[in-house]
Amino acid sequence: MKAQASSRPLRLLPSLTLLALLLAFVLLVNASASPYIARIVVLTGISIILVVSLNLSNGFTGVFSLGHVGFMAIGAYVSSILTLTLETKAQNLPDLPGWLAHVQMGFLPAMLIGGLVAAVIAVLIGIPLMRLSGHYVSVATLGFLVIVRIVLVNWTRFTRGARTFSGVPAYTTIWWVYGWLAITIYTVWRIVHSPYGRAMLAVRENEIAAQAVGVNVLRSRILAFVVSGFLTAIAGALWAHKVTSFSPGSFYFTQTFNIIIMLVVGGMGSISGSVLGTVLVTLLSELLRNAELGIHIGPVQIPPLYGLAQIILAVAFVLVVVFSRKGLMGDREIDWGRLVSFRGKGTAEGRNEGQGRPDQPQD
Repeated sequence: MKAQASSRPLRLLPSLTLLALLLAFVLLVNASASPYIARIVVLTGISIILVVSLNLSNGFTGVFSLGHVGFMAIGAYVSSILTLTLETKAQNLPDLPGWLAHVQMGFLPAMLIGGLVAAVIAVLIGIPLMRLSGHYVSVATLGFLVIVRIVLVNWTRFTRGARTFSGVPAYTTIWWVYGWLAITIYTVWRIVHSPYGRAMLAVRENEIAAQAVGVNVLRSRILAFVVSGFLTAIAGALWAHKVTSFSPGSFYFTQTFNIIIMLVVGGMGSISGSVLGTVLVTLLSELLRNAELGIHIGPVQIPPLYGLAQIILAVAFVLVVVFSRKGLMGDREIDWGRLVSFRGKGTAEGRNEGQGRPDQPQD
Protein backbone atom coordinates (compact mmCIF):
# COMPACT_ATOMS: atom_id res chain seq x y z
CA MET A 1 0.00 0.00 0.00
CA LYS A 2 2.82 2.39 0.89
CA ALA A 3 4.53 1.70 -2.45
CA GLN A 4 1.31 2.40 -4.35
CA ALA A 5 0.77 5.67 -2.50
CA SER A 6 4.31 6.81 -3.27
CA SER A 7 3.90 5.99 -6.96
CA ARG A 8 0.79 8.14 -7.43
CA PRO A 9 2.67 11.48 -7.51
CA LEU A 10 5.05 9.98 -10.07
CA ARG A 11 2.15 8.96 -12.29
CA LEU A 12 0.72 12.47 -12.05
CA LEU A 13 4.07 14.10 -12.80
CA PRO A 14 3.80 14.06 -16.64
CA SER A 15 0.30 15.60 -16.59
CA LEU A 16 1.27 18.27 -14.08
CA THR A 17 4.41 19.08 -16.07
CA LEU A 18 2.42 19.47 -19.30
CA LEU A 19 -0.12 21.70 -17.55
CA ALA A 20 2.67 23.85 -16.14
CA LEU A 21 4.29 24.18 -19.57
CA LEU A 22 0.94 25.05 -21.17
CA LEU A 23 0.26 27.66 -18.49
CA ALA A 24 3.72 29.19 -18.96
CA PHE A 25 3.22 29.29 -22.72
CA VAL A 26 -0.16 31.02 -22.42
CA LEU A 27 1.21 33.56 -19.95
CA LEU A 28 4.17 34.30 -22.23
CA VAL A 29 2.01 34.78 -25.33
CA ASN A 30 -0.57 36.83 -23.44
CA ALA A 31 2.09 39.12 -21.99
CA SER A 32 4.55 39.70 -24.82
CA ALA A 33 3.29 38.44 -28.18
CA SER A 34 2.22 40.82 -30.94
CA PRO A 35 -1.48 40.83 -31.96
CA TYR A 36 -0.59 38.89 -35.12
CA ILE A 37 1.27 36.15 -33.22
CA ALA A 38 -1.43 36.03 -30.54
CA ARG A 39 -4.11 35.57 -33.20
CA ILE A 40 -2.17 32.70 -34.82
CA VAL A 41 -1.70 31.03 -31.42
CA VAL A 42 -5.43 31.29 -30.66
CA LEU A 43 -6.50 29.95 -34.06
CA THR A 44 -3.95 27.14 -33.77
CA GLY A 45 -5.44 26.15 -30.43
CA ILE A 46 -8.93 26.06 -31.97
CA SER A 47 -7.61 23.92 -34.83
CA ILE A 48 -6.06 21.49 -32.33
CA ILE A 49 -9.44 21.09 -30.65
CA LEU A 50 -11.03 20.38 -34.04
CA VAL A 51 -8.40 17.84 -35.09
CA VAL A 52 -8.24 15.99 -31.76
CA SER A 53 -12.05 15.82 -31.71
CA LEU A 54 -12.16 14.48 -35.25
CA ASN A 55 -9.43 11.97 -34.41
CA LEU A 56 -11.63 10.42 -31.74
CA SER A 57 -14.12 9.47 -34.45
CA ASN A 58 -11.86 8.95 -37.45
CA GLY A 59 -8.68 7.64 -35.90
CA PHE A 60 -9.85 5.50 -32.99
CA THR A 61 -12.97 3.90 -34.50
CA GLY A 62 -11.95 3.71 -38.15
CA VAL A 63 -15.06 5.61 -39.30
CA PHE A 64 -13.80 8.31 -41.65
CA SER A 65 -16.20 11.23 -41.30
CA LEU A 66 -16.15 14.11 -43.78
CA GLY A 67 -19.00 16.04 -42.19
CA HIS A 68 -17.64 17.16 -38.82
CA VAL A 69 -17.35 20.76 -39.98
CA GLY A 70 -21.15 20.71 -39.93
CA PHE A 71 -20.99 20.38 -36.14
CA MET A 72 -18.57 23.29 -36.08
CA ALA A 73 -21.14 25.38 -37.98
CA ILE A 74 -23.90 24.37 -35.54
CA GLY A 75 -21.82 25.40 -32.54
CA ALA A 76 -20.86 28.69 -34.19
CA TYR A 77 -24.37 29.76 -35.16
CA VAL A 78 -26.19 28.56 -32.03
CA SER A 79 -23.74 30.17 -29.62
CA SER A 80 -23.61 33.38 -31.67
CA ILE A 81 -27.38 33.77 -31.74
CA LEU A 82 -27.51 33.30 -27.97
CA THR A 83 -24.75 35.83 -27.23
CA LEU A 84 -25.84 38.61 -29.61
CA THR A 85 -26.94 41.77 -27.89
CA LEU A 86 -30.65 42.53 -28.02
CA GLU A 87 -30.01 45.59 -30.20
CA THR A 88 -27.97 43.57 -32.70
CA LYS A 89 -30.67 40.90 -32.84
CA ALA A 90 -33.34 43.49 -33.53
CA GLN A 91 -31.24 44.94 -36.35
CA ASN A 92 -29.72 41.84 -37.98
CA LEU A 93 -32.30 39.16 -37.13
CA PRO A 94 -35.65 40.98 -36.94
CA ASP A 95 -37.68 37.82 -37.62
CA LEU A 96 -36.43 35.80 -34.66
CA PRO A 97 -39.21 34.32 -32.50
CA GLY A 98 -39.92 36.31 -29.36
CA TRP A 99 -38.57 33.72 -26.92
CA LEU A 100 -35.19 33.96 -28.66
CA ALA A 101 -35.17 37.63 -29.65
CA HIS A 102 -35.24 38.72 -25.99
CA VAL A 103 -32.57 36.34 -24.70
CA GLN A 104 -28.89 37.21 -24.29
CA MET A 105 -26.65 34.65 -22.61
CA GLY A 106 -23.10 34.59 -21.40
CA PHE A 107 -20.35 32.94 -23.39
CA LEU A 108 -20.02 29.69 -21.41
CA PRO A 109 -23.72 28.71 -21.33
CA ALA A 110 -24.08 29.63 -25.00
CA MET A 111 -21.09 27.42 -25.87
CA LEU A 112 -22.45 24.51 -23.88
CA ILE A 113 -25.90 24.81 -25.46
CA GLY A 114 -24.31 24.87 -28.91
CA GLY A 115 -22.34 21.75 -28.02
CA LEU A 116 -25.44 19.98 -26.67
CA VAL A 117 -27.45 20.82 -29.81
CA ALA A 118 -24.64 19.34 -31.92
CA ALA A 119 -24.50 16.26 -29.67
CA VAL A 120 -28.24 15.66 -30.02
CA ILE A 121 -27.99 15.96 -33.80
CA ALA A 122 -24.98 13.61 -33.73
CA VAL A 123 -27.10 11.00 -31.93
CA LEU A 124 -29.97 11.36 -34.42
CA ILE A 125 -27.80 11.03 -37.51
CA GLY A 126 -25.31 8.67 -35.90
CA ILE A 127 -27.83 5.89 -35.27
CA PRO A 128 -28.34 5.24 -39.02
CA LEU A 129 -24.95 6.42 -40.32
CA MET A 130 -22.73 4.52 -37.88
CA ARG A 131 -24.20 1.25 -39.16
CA LEU A 132 -22.31 1.87 -42.40
CA SER A 133 -18.66 1.10 -43.02
CA GLY A 134 -15.83 2.14 -45.30
CA HIS A 135 -16.38 4.75 -47.96
CA TYR A 136 -20.17 4.53 -47.51
CA VAL A 137 -20.04 6.31 -44.14
CA SER A 138 -17.66 8.93 -45.60
CA VAL A 139 -20.11 9.76 -48.36
CA ALA A 140 -23.04 9.77 -45.92
CA THR A 141 -21.33 12.19 -43.52
CA LEU A 142 -20.41 14.39 -46.47
CA GLY A 143 -24.11 14.48 -47.26
CA PHE A 144 -24.72 15.70 -43.70
CA LEU A 145 -22.31 18.58 -44.33
CA VAL A 146 -24.16 19.52 -47.51
CA ILE A 147 -27.49 19.43 -45.64
CA VAL A 148 -26.12 21.73 -42.92
CA ARG A 149 -24.96 24.21 -45.54
CA ILE A 150 -28.33 24.18 -47.31
CA VAL A 151 -30.15 24.77 -44.01
CA LEU A 152 -27.83 27.66 -43.11
CA VAL A 153 -28.31 29.31 -46.50
CA ASN A 154 -32.09 28.98 -46.56
CA TRP A 155 -33.02 29.45 -42.89
CA THR A 156 -32.68 33.22 -43.15
CA ARG A 157 -34.84 33.83 -40.11
CA PHE A 158 -32.06 32.54 -37.87
CA THR A 159 -28.86 32.65 -39.96
CA ARG A 160 -29.30 35.61 -42.35
CA GLY A 161 -28.91 33.10 -45.18
CA ALA A 162 -25.86 33.48 -47.42
CA ARG A 163 -25.19 36.96 -46.04
CA THR A 164 -22.49 37.56 -43.45
CA PHE A 165 -23.52 36.85 -39.88
CA SER A 166 -21.93 39.79 -38.05
CA GLY A 167 -22.01 41.55 -34.70
CA VAL A 168 -20.85 38.50 -32.70
CA PRO A 169 -19.19 39.57 -29.43
CA ALA A 170 -15.43 38.97 -29.37
CA TYR A 171 -15.45 36.83 -26.23
CA THR A 172 -12.79 34.31 -27.26
CA THR A 173 -9.43 34.79 -25.57
CA ILE A 174 -6.33 32.65 -25.36
CA TRP A 175 -7.45 31.50 -21.90
CA TRP A 176 -10.79 30.23 -23.21
CA VAL A 177 -9.14 28.44 -26.12
CA TYR A 178 -6.34 26.71 -24.24
CA GLY A 179 -8.59 25.88 -21.31
CA TRP A 180 -10.90 24.01 -23.68
CA LEU A 181 -7.87 22.54 -25.45
CA ALA A 182 -6.69 20.97 -22.18
CA ILE A 183 -10.22 19.67 -21.48
CA THR A 184 -10.47 18.22 -25.00
CA ILE A 185 -7.14 16.41 -24.90
CA TYR A 186 -7.80 15.05 -21.40
CA THR A 187 -11.32 13.90 -22.33
CA VAL A 188 -10.18 12.12 -25.49
CA TRP A 189 -7.20 10.58 -23.68
CA ARG A 190 -9.42 9.26 -20.87
CA ILE A 191 -11.91 7.78 -23.35
CA VAL A 192 -9.19 6.11 -25.42
CA HIS A 193 -7.59 4.55 -22.32
CA SER A 194 -10.90 3.34 -20.90
CA PRO A 195 -12.83 0.12 -21.69
CA TYR A 196 -14.86 2.16 -24.20
CA GLY A 197 -11.64 3.20 -25.92
CA ARG A 198 -10.39 -0.37 -26.09
CA ALA A 199 -13.69 -1.33 -27.69
CA MET A 200 -13.24 1.47 -30.26
CA LEU A 201 -9.75 0.25 -31.11
CA ALA A 202 -11.00 -3.31 -31.45
CA VAL A 203 -13.71 -2.15 -33.88
CA ARG A 204 -11.12 -0.21 -35.86
CA GLU A 205 -8.77 -3.15 -36.19
CA ASN A 206 -11.34 -5.84 -37.01
CA GLU A 207 -15.05 -5.20 -36.81
CA ILE A 208 -16.05 -8.87 -37.20
CA ALA A 209 -13.61 -10.07 -34.55
CA ALA A 210 -14.79 -7.33 -32.18
CA GLN A 211 -18.39 -8.44 -32.61
CA ALA A 212 -17.36 -12.04 -32.02
CA VAL A 213 -15.97 -11.19 -28.56
CA GLY A 214 -19.06 -9.20 -27.58
CA VAL A 215 -18.12 -5.61 -28.47
CA ASN A 216 -21.13 -3.45 -29.33
CA VAL A 217 -19.88 -1.87 -32.54
CA LEU A 218 -22.74 0.61 -32.96
CA ARG A 219 -22.49 1.88 -29.37
CA SER A 220 -18.73 2.39 -29.63
CA ARG A 221 -19.03 4.33 -32.86
CA ILE A 222 -21.93 6.49 -31.67
CA LEU A 223 -20.11 7.36 -28.42
CA ALA A 224 -17.06 8.56 -30.37
CA PHE A 225 -19.25 10.39 -32.90
CA VAL A 226 -21.31 12.22 -30.26
CA VAL A 227 -18.37 13.27 -28.06
CA SER A 228 -16.49 14.37 -31.16
CA GLY A 229 -19.50 16.36 -32.37
CA PHE A 230 -19.86 18.11 -28.99
CA LEU A 231 -16.19 19.13 -28.84
CA THR A 232 -16.22 20.21 -32.49
CA ALA A 233 -19.20 22.47 -31.78
CA ILE A 234 -17.30 23.99 -28.84
CA ALA A 235 -14.43 24.76 -31.22
CA GLY A 236 -16.93 26.32 -33.62
CA ALA A 237 -18.24 28.59 -30.87
CA LEU A 238 -14.71 29.65 -29.96
CA TRP A 239 -13.90 30.34 -33.60
CA ALA A 240 -17.08 32.35 -34.17
CA HIS A 241 -16.43 34.57 -31.15
CA LYS A 242 -12.88 35.15 -32.34
CA VAL A 243 -13.56 36.16 -35.97
CA THR A 244 -16.93 37.81 -34.99
CA SER A 245 -18.34 37.59 -38.56
CA PHE A 246 -18.75 34.63 -40.88
CA SER A 247 -21.03 33.03 -43.45
CA PRO A 248 -22.11 29.48 -44.38
CA GLY A 249 -19.20 29.33 -46.82
CA SER A 250 -16.81 29.36 -43.84
CA PHE A 251 -17.95 25.83 -42.93
CA TYR A 252 -17.58 23.88 -46.12
CA PHE A 253 -15.06 21.96 -48.19
CA THR A 254 -12.06 24.24 -47.61
CA GLN A 255 -12.33 23.97 -43.84
CA THR A 256 -12.94 20.22 -44.10
CA PHE A 257 -9.90 19.80 -46.32
CA ASN A 258 -7.63 21.75 -43.95
CA ILE A 259 -8.67 19.74 -40.88
CA ILE A 260 -8.22 16.41 -42.65
CA ILE A 261 -4.74 17.45 -43.82
CA MET A 262 -3.76 18.21 -40.22
CA LEU A 263 -5.17 14.89 -39.06
CA VAL A 264 -3.51 12.76 -41.73
CA VAL A 265 -0.14 14.52 -41.51
CA GLY A 266 0.01 14.09 -37.73
CA GLY A 267 -1.25 10.52 -37.72
CA MET A 268 -4.71 9.08 -37.30
CA GLY A 269 -4.95 7.27 -33.99
CA SER A 270 -2.49 9.50 -32.14
CA ILE A 271 -3.43 12.45 -29.93
CA SER A 272 0.18 13.66 -29.96
CA GLY A 273 0.16 13.38 -33.75
CA SER A 274 -2.99 15.50 -33.96
CA VAL A 275 -1.30 18.30 -32.01
CA LEU A 276 1.96 18.01 -33.95
CA GLY A 277 0.26 17.86 -37.36
CA THR A 278 -1.93 20.86 -36.57
CA VAL A 279 1.00 23.00 -35.46
CA LEU A 280 3.13 22.09 -38.48
CA VAL A 281 0.39 22.63 -41.05
CA THR A 282 -0.69 25.92 -39.44
CA LEU A 283 2.85 27.30 -39.42
CA LEU A 284 3.43 26.17 -43.00
CA SER A 285 0.14 27.75 -44.08
CA GLU A 286 1.05 31.07 -42.52
CA LEU A 287 4.51 31.08 -44.13
CA LEU A 288 3.07 30.25 -47.53
CA ARG A 289 0.29 32.82 -47.15
CA ASN A 290 2.89 35.51 -46.56
CA ALA A 291 4.91 34.21 -49.51
CA GLU A 292 1.87 34.55 -51.76
CA LEU A 293 2.29 38.33 -51.58
CA GLY A 294 5.72 38.12 -53.18
CA ILE A 295 9.26 37.55 -51.89
CA HIS A 296 12.44 39.59 -52.21
CA ILE A 297 15.63 37.48 -52.06
CA GLY A 298 18.47 39.90 -52.69
CA PRO A 299 18.19 41.13 -56.27
CA VAL A 300 15.65 38.44 -57.11
CA GLN A 301 11.99 39.36 -56.79
CA ILE A 302 9.34 36.64 -56.89
CA PRO A 303 5.96 38.07 -57.93
CA PRO A 304 2.75 37.38 -55.97
CA LEU A 305 1.53 33.81 -56.40
CA TYR A 306 -2.00 33.72 -55.05
CA GLY A 307 -3.28 30.24 -54.21
CA LEU A 308 0.23 28.88 -53.65
CA ALA A 309 -0.54 27.87 -50.07
CA GLN A 310 -3.45 25.60 -51.00
CA ILE A 311 -1.52 24.02 -53.87
CA ILE A 312 1.51 23.18 -51.72
CA LEU A 313 -0.67 21.84 -48.90
CA ALA A 314 -2.52 19.63 -51.38
CA VAL A 315 0.76 18.31 -52.80
CA ALA A 316 2.08 17.68 -49.28
CA PHE A 317 -1.12 15.81 -48.44
CA VAL A 318 -0.71 13.57 -51.48
CA LEU A 319 2.94 12.88 -50.64
CA VAL A 320 2.08 11.92 -47.07
CA VAL A 321 -0.67 9.57 -48.26
CA VAL A 322 1.66 7.94 -50.80
CA PHE A 323 4.89 7.63 -48.81
CA SER A 324 3.77 7.65 -45.16
CA ARG A 325 0.16 6.61 -44.88
CA LYS A 326 0.24 6.60 -41.08
CA GLY A 327 1.51 10.18 -40.88
CA LEU A 328 4.24 11.45 -38.60
CA MET A 329 3.18 9.56 -35.48
CA GLY A 330 0.96 6.80 -36.83
CA ASP A 331 -0.86 5.36 -33.84
CA ARG A 332 2.01 6.07 -31.44
CA GLU A 333 2.02 8.63 -28.63
CA ILE A 334 4.85 10.71 -27.21
CA ASP A 335 5.89 9.08 -23.94
CA TRP A 336 5.75 12.15 -21.73
CA GLY A 337 6.31 10.00 -18.65
CA ARG A 338 9.77 9.01 -19.81
CA LEU A 339 10.63 12.57 -20.79
CA VAL A 340 9.86 14.06 -17.39
CA SER A 341 10.46 11.08 -15.10
CA PHE A 342 13.06 11.51 -12.38
CA ARG A 343 13.69 7.78 -12.29
CA GLY A 344 16.38 7.40 -14.92
CA LYS A 345 18.52 4.47 -15.84
CA GLY A 346 21.32 5.54 -13.57
CA THR A 347 19.03 5.64 -10.53
CA ALA A 348 17.73 2.18 -11.29
CA GLU A 349 21.29 0.82 -11.64
CA GLY A 350 22.30 2.40 -8.37
CA ARG A 351 19.36 0.82 -6.60
CA ASN A 352 20.26 -2.58 -8.07
CA GLU A 353 23.85 -2.23 -6.86
CA GLY A 354 22.70 -1.36 -3.37
CA GLN A 355 20.33 -4.30 -3.14
CA GLY A 356 22.55 -6.80 -4.96
CA ARG A 357 21.90 -8.56 -8.21
CA PRO A 358 19.27 -11.33 -8.12
CA ASP A 359 21.60 -13.84 -9.77
CA GLN A 360 24.34 -13.39 -7.13
CA PRO A 361 24.24 -14.88 -3.65
CA GLN A 362 23.83 -12.43 -0.78
CA ASP A 363 25.99 -12.52 2.34
